[in-house]
Amino acid sequence: MGIERIRPMADEVASLMAARFGGLRRGQQADLESMLRKRGGALPRRLRREARILAEADRKAGQPKLARQVDFAQLDHAYKALTAYLRPLGQGMRLRGGAAGIAASVLFGLLLLAAVAIWIMMRRGLI
Repeated sequence: MGIERIRPMADEVASLMAARFGGLRRGQQADLESMLRKRGGALPRRLRREARILAEADRKAGQPKLARQVDFAQLDHAYKALTAYLRPLGQGMRLRGGAAGIAASVLFGLLLLAAVAIWIMMRRGLI
């Protein structure tokens, strides 16, 4: 693992946090530092520490002399722990949840329409 891998790891964790917890407008790009400020409290305590480690490594990656001080084993552990926690409720699960919500709304509308139709038929003496 090299210094050039730190930024993509931090960006991936930030986008996963934004997808799971929100906090960004459509079209905005998340950076890990701002996501920790905005939605860091939504992470469990042990993962907040891991996210701070990753954010600090991301900040140091901009300066090559400081980037040499990063403990890559600790950084890799933090990245794996954060992605393991944030990935299970990914894009597919959110899409399925959205589709289920739409289907429930349509079914409720049809049920309401059927109830109104039966009530009208009873009022007119057809049933």
